[in-house]
Amino acid sequence: MRILLVIFASVSGYVIFLSIAGKGLAYVGLICGILIAAIALVFEERVKRTPLRIVAGGAMGLITGLIAGNLLAYPLALNFTGNHYLELTAYLLINLVIGYLGLSVGMKKGDELDTAAITRIFSKDHPENKQPTQPQGKPLQAIVIDTSVIIDGRIADICETGFVEGEIIVPQFVLQELQYIADSPDSIKRVRGRRGLDILKTLQKNEKVTVKILDKDYPEIKEVDSKLVALSMELQGRVLTNDANLTKIAELRGVKVLNINRLATALKPVAMPGEVMNILVLKEGKEHGQGVGYLEDGTMVVIDNAKEHLGKNVDVSITSVLQTAGGRMIFSRLKDEIKNAVYQ
Repeated sequence: MRILLVIFASVSGYVIFLSIAGKGLAYVGLICGILIAAIALVFEERVKRTPLRIVAGGAMGLITGLIAGNLLAYPLALNFTGNHYLELTAYLLINLVIGYLGLSVGMKKGDELDTAAITRIFSKDHPENKQPTQPQGKPLQAIVIDTSVIIDGRIADICETGFVEGEIIVPQFVLQELQYIADSPDSIKRVRGRRGLDILKTLQKNEKVTVKILDKDYPEIKEVDSKLVALSMELQGRVLTNDANLTKIAELRGVKVLNINRLATALKPVAMPGEVMNILVLKEGKEHGQGVGYLEDGTMVVIDNAKEHLGKNVDVSITSVLQTAGGRMIFSRLKDEIKNAVYQ
């Protein structure tokens, strides 16, 4: 079809110039036809990558501009000047300028159009499309999730428990980033990306939450994190993430953040000094004679003088608990060692 378009445009240009200007300029028409076909093909590729709302807005703006241009250029059709070529040139120029203005304004306004809001206006009485509300009747804030939290996977389990309330928003640029990772030549990234797509599909099937793919972008912003913050501010919603940097950026901009890592830390069991627990010593610690084990939730337990008990379960007594940015660390001593010290 593209080859036929080029052939048709070039032949048409040749024939038109041949009939108007003679054989001497016929080849100019051939070249012009080829250029017009090339411009049409480039325009086709741009349209394919452009969201539907922008294409629709541009089409409406172009039609409106051409109508206005024809109305303004109509007096030229009455042969006021008597110069046919001058009137034709002015007629085409007016339509070109006003048509371009209509196309540009239409695309801009189409990008600003909130199709979701229009849908809610016409379907607000439908029970499936009603916004979830709190007992006081106040609408719940939308939750905008980023790529890292989708790949992490814990969001699916959290939503299944019913702790997450509100509409989960997946921006189009996050979905594109996820697809880019899934198509990566790096096998590790590819597995992570495909896992993220599977998690997203699981969320969509969960009847306890509503997942919405939002076709919204900010071309003037390059970083995905900044786009997420801008979208959350526009929706007056919250950001759901496990990215520490995104958390800081959002909080600086006054956006509420739900950080899964913070939630996991808060849900870890409280360990008090003096408490006794049984730990499997898995490896040596950094200091001389230390052993290291882990609780079921992944909390690291450092045990003094436990190097010789590698691979064994030992009873330890907690001496102190340290909270770090990476999580909680527990320091302990062997229970038998404490008993011997007391006995002596």
